[in-house]
Amino acid sequence: MNEDWTNVVVRLGGAETLEVTARETKAFLRPREITNAVDLLRLILAYCLGERGLRSTAAWATSIGLVDISNVALLYCLRQCGDWLAMLVGQVLAATAPPASRGRMIRIIDATSVPKKGSEARKKNKVWRIHSAFDLPQERFGYFELTDQQAGETLDRIPAVAGEIRLADRAYLQPDRMAPLLEAGADIVIRAGWKSARWLDAEGNVFDLIAALRKAAGRGLIDRPIWIKRKRGAPLALRLVAVKKPVQAAADARRKAHRDAQRGGHQLSKQTLDAADWVILVTSLKPRDFATADVLALYRLRWRIELGFKRLKSLIRLKGPPGADEGSARPYILAHLLAILLLEPFVDELEDSPRLAEAA
Repeated sequence: MNEDWTNVVVRLGGAETLEVTARETKAFLRPREITNAVDLLRLILAYCLGERGLRSTAAWATSIGLVDISNVALLYCLRQCGDWLAMLVGQVLAATAPPASRGRMIRIIDATSVPKKGSEARKKNKVWRIHSAFDLPQERFGYFELTDQQAGETLDRIPAVAGEIRLADRAYLQPDRMAPLLEAGADIVIRAGWKSARWLDAEGNVFDLIAALRKAAGRGLIDRPIWIKRKRGAPLALRLVAVKKPVQAAADARRKAHRDAQRGGHQLSKQTLDAADWVILVTSLKPRDFATADVLALYRLRWRIELGFKRLKSLIRLKGPPGADEGSARPYILAHLLAILLLEPFVDELEDSPRLAEAA
């Protein structure tokens, strides 16, 4: 345990660096029961990542000679550590971020959530939302931002890296947020629903996407220019790529559409059923550089972030923070994010099976 902890301290910059950052963020101002920032971090991580409560963690710290502290004092320390843990997460992310000059970064955008504590929060479905970017080929989380449920999932929340290819699902088809990314030198591949955008042709007329899908049903493929209307500014000139799903996948999608309509109490349209047979994508990648098959292969990589979330919630056991107070909940979640970043280089050794890409 002590050897492992020493390695963690080294990876976070060493004791002196931790001391400086803890003081900068006011997590550790002067020695009292806790004499240094390294011991403070060990105590906070032991509580957040372990199965013990405040009292048990305080007793554990006393029993190993780390620090003699009460559960009340431990809670106070936890509430002071939010900004410090956020800084440490940022430092670990920055250390592993690949420079754009090494080639094109593939950045998968998504969010996951954990429930807030308390009966009132459960009634109103309140959550802590973790906005994330998962970078390939490094297979590492490259960005985290923690908010509550009031902050929506937005495509441009995560800063663009020139040359990156950003992958996202249909919730991120946001034309006015796509434009700044393209201007910053990024490219996009985003899933689309048939009603997700105001589709236009080259002349600025309304483009009937469903009619185009029906016309292409025999071939099972569309790859053509498309324009998307924005609230502000000129329409976005993009590329529409659509491929018809295999028979079983299309049948599953139609069944899901029927279930969703029943649950929502609304009439299912013929257009929705027709669109359920297709995977529809929009991209800024040029056909001369990325063939249709390349675009489809890129989007299939999106499952990697789902695997990353699975690791976060199973390997690190991230769940809802034990308290309803934001001051303690925020550092609790940030401690788990820091832990997954520290473990990622060794994650293949910890898991029972190799990555799917290597096993294929």
